[in-house]
Amino acid sequence: MPARVIVVAGPSGSGKSRLSRRLGLPVLNLDDFYKDGDDPTLPGLDLAGGEPIVDWDDPASWRADDAVVTIEKLCAGGAADVPVYDIARSHRTGHRVLELDGTTRFVAEGIFAQEIVAACRERDLLADAICIGRNPVLTFVLRLTRDLREHRKPPWVLVRRGLHLMWRQRAVVEHARSLGCRVVGIERAYVELGVRTGRG
Repeated sequence: MPARVIVVAGPSGSGKSRLSRRLGLPVLNLDDFYKDGDDPTLPGLDLAGGEPIVDWDDPASWRADDAVVTIEKLCAGGAADVPVYDIARSHRTGHRVLELDGTTRFVAEGIFAQEIVAACRERDLLADAICIGRNPVLTFVLRLTRDLREHRKPPWVLVRRGLHLMWRQRAVVEHARSLGCRVVGIERAYVELGVRTGRG
């Protein structure tokens, strides 16, 4: 039986990775499909208080077509070669083989996950698509704590970017809804997806 993908979208820091791990299913990290930091096609962003930075929250900083091709391979054959990306270095550092080990469901999660919902649905690859909704201030705090801990970018960049994302969060969630995602809280998502996959 071909596998199907559960797409998990949501603002950065909303709990996508945590939910995906709790489900106990194989996980495709869509953030690994970011473009390298020296790619000339990367979009820029002007924020108050400093020089322009790369807009890593713009889908143009990400390789959507590569992500969909990888999902197709996983659904059809149960395995695919996937990139490994270092966010702190803004560069692809290697690759790995992701195997489904016979499961018929797997998770694809990332901040641009909503951008591939339509393509997955058109190709009959989609099992479900959700966007995690969470309080913007809480999301800001959790995201900043994580990003500082992991040294993802310089602290001043993380704070400026975080404030920008906090003000945009509701628009991000509504955008995901418009692209076919169900908006749910993280605990409700865990229960619903766990029941559907038998991994509750």
